[in-house]
Amino acid sequence: MRELTGLYPRSGAGLLPLLLIPPVLLVLQLLVVARLWVEERDGAVAFTIISIEPERSSTGQAGGAPSRRSGWEEEEEVRDGELMRDVEQAYEDENEMQERQVGPRVMDVQLWAVNKPSFPAELSRIITYITRPQLKCSKVLPPGKAQAVLPPMTSARWLLCAEDWLLPAAHRPCIAYSFSMDGGDADFLSTVSGLGCEIHRFDPSTSSASVGHLGNSLANNHGNTGVVSQHKLWLEWRAPKGRRHRMSGSQGGVSHTLADIMAALGHHTVHFLYADLLSAEWRVFQNWIEVGILQNIHHLVATVHLHWAGFEVGGSNEEVLRYWFSVLRGLEACGLHLVHSSSGEGHSVLKHTLESAHSSYTLTWANIQH
Repeated sequence: MRELTGLYPRSGAGLLPLLLIPPVLLVLQLLVVARLWVEERDGAVAFTIISIEPERSSTGQAGGAPSRRSGWEEEEEVRDGELMRDVEQAYEDENEMQERQVGPRVMDVQLWAVNKPSFPAELSRIITYITRPQLKCSKVLPPGKAQAVLPPMTSARWLLCAEDWLLPAAHRPCIAYSFSMDGGDADFLSTVSGLGCEIHRFDPSTSSASVGHLGNSLANNHGNTGVVSQHKLWLEWRAPKGRRHRMSGSQGGVSHTLADIMAALGHHTVHFLYADLLSAEWRVFQNWIEVGILQNIHHLVATVHLHWAGFEVGGSNEEVLRYWFSVLRGLEACGLHLVHSSSGEGHSVLKHTLESAHSSYTLTWANIQH
């Protein structure tokens, strides 16, 4: 034990060297940091200083003095900000593509009409919904006319709401699209032509080849009002993975989503859209709801078909009717309010012959949220 006691200091003076070690190490670290900072200013190395000091008030430091940052700290923040903008830009296209594939919203599936599957209840609900206008217009545009008239015109196949706040201003561009393969859009084309719209008609069939036909290209008519640009294209409701918006004039497949078409033609807004999609309308409408494109459509004239479920729509009759109703309510949630409804020929609904319903209806909506 006597030998061991000699190893320990007999007084407090022996502790002084031990107490000096931490300050010496701190001084060395500060010298290294200062050297790196000098090298960084000379372009030798770039790094970001992470402060471990207590956070100070944004209004001032201790004693009330206003806080100020050194120039090199501001330069580091600027450099970091530029880096983050570059990263965000790199991911922007990918995020946009993902949004177009999955959609910024999910279409809500409505509850059963009577809390359980019932064909009569579901049918009654949907027929009531599509035959009762939701928007009363003091002026309307009938088929083939470009001058507003007073309602009612119950025999018209469709009626555009001609309220001033719903129509494009005279000095602003007017864009109109028509998707039809049976020539039933002639009156619509006449009306939007009289309004001075730039018109694009889409038809994938070979029978529509005519003067000005553009094949399967997407090319603008450079704002020529009243001129109909023909496109051998059709609407798709599936956004192919890995595909970006096609640029103006690009060649490609015969089917495109509405978002692709508008982007390719350089259109942010379509003021008037006519669609007779031959039972593909339900999936197309669902796509429009989910990708959020309907906020850019001001007037929609579309024929809905009820004689069968439609392309890629499955389930029992009750489930199909509930799906159709969910799609219609989704359109309403996006701002489309029913202006006019007219029934087509036939009385077959999902292969059931019913005198109280028709096989198709042509519906006219106006977007009150644009």
